[in-house]
Amino acid sequence: MTFPRTVFREDHEMLRQTVRRFLERECKPRQAQWDQDGKVDRETWLKAGREGLLCTALDPEWGGAGGDFGHSAVIVEEIARAGISGLGFGLHSDIVAPYIERLGTEAQKRQWLPKAASGEVILAIAMSEPGAGSDLKAIRTTARREGDEYVINGAKTFISNGLNCDLIVVVAKTQPELGAKGVSLILVEADRAGFKKGRKLEKMGQEAADTAELFFEDVRVPVSNLLGEENKGFAYLMQELAQERFIIAVGAATKLEVMLDETIRYTKERKVFGQTVFDFQNTRFKLAEIKARTTALRMMVDQYLAEHMRRKLTVEEAAIAKLYATEELGRSLDELLQLYGGYGYMMEYPIARAFVDSRVNRIYGGTSEVMKELISRKL
Repeated sequence: MTFPRTVFREDHEMLRQTVRRFLERECKPRQAQWDQDGKVDRETWLKAGREGLLCTALDPEWGGAGGDFGHSAVIVEEIARAGISGLGFGLHSDIVAPYIERLGTEAQKRQWLPKAASGEVILAIAMSEPGAGSDLKAIRTTARREGDEYVINGAKTFISNGLNCDLIVVVAKTQPELGAKGVSLILVEADRAGFKKGRKLEKMGQEAADTAELFFEDVRVPVSNLLGEENKGFAYLMQELAQERFIIAVGAATKLEVMLDETIRYTKERKVFGQTVFDFQNTRFKLAEIKARTTALRMMVDQYLAEHMRRKLTVEEAAIAKLYATEELGRSLDELLQLYGGYGYMMEYPIARAFVDSRVNRIYGGTSEVMKELISRKL
């Protein structure tokens, strides 16, 4: 970048080197197989756990490294930088595990968090449904109380880590007549009777991302599996979704920097009509525009990153970061791909993978339209 990044400390940068080596050694050689399988192998999860790359912000009492969000951001950035597609580490470590750490009972935390940090247990959260994506108030999955048990019925879709998951935080209505005020979060183990993992969903990008449908038919779990208080689930989700959205922004900012650098290199090497693609004024001007926008995006994300490391990032700011970062990434990748000509359409080129893998950024974690709605409420 054209300015020094000051948001990270020395311990963050030490972790960055560890992550970079891990991705080069353990992940890049396996990417093609993961794409074919539609998921990351369990051994890679266990290796990541052994190297301390899972749940880095988790309290050491529960098996984590006791870091801050800066350590989480380093891992997100390095995965984006390496072009690794499909790893569900961020969802597991920085989205689902925090629900259990902040809302769980001591028994729940002792049972699940150390195994999450080691990679023995893979976490997922089941929010989206066939008829309810970003509109969480419209979910139809129910958890009916019967004595000392909840009986869960419903279906979820687009669930990341859905095939590998061992424990799911299920968003269900415990009092459907209350609407959003009747939503609860319930832990469901993947070996419960009546729970079924559906097919691997075929996506246009991120082929190795473990994404599936989940089905619940009279799944009985003890009331002790309730996470937090009954009927407080919607409020819990609103509190934690800000971090999920900001994680997406962090990855988007790094991905754009990497693809800009890669495209500059390519255009300086590729020759057409007797000169390099970079020699054409249109190319240089287009790259200059994207460089300016990329720099603005980096400055914004780092400012918000510093805020979030102090736990001061607001829901509105997270929405701004996600909206701008993902929309800018989508627009710029389209313009960068054009500079490759026909080669930009070939999946062997990083720009093609980045183009298809990044499209979902404007959808998951809340669509761009939802981000605009959240921002507009504060106008």
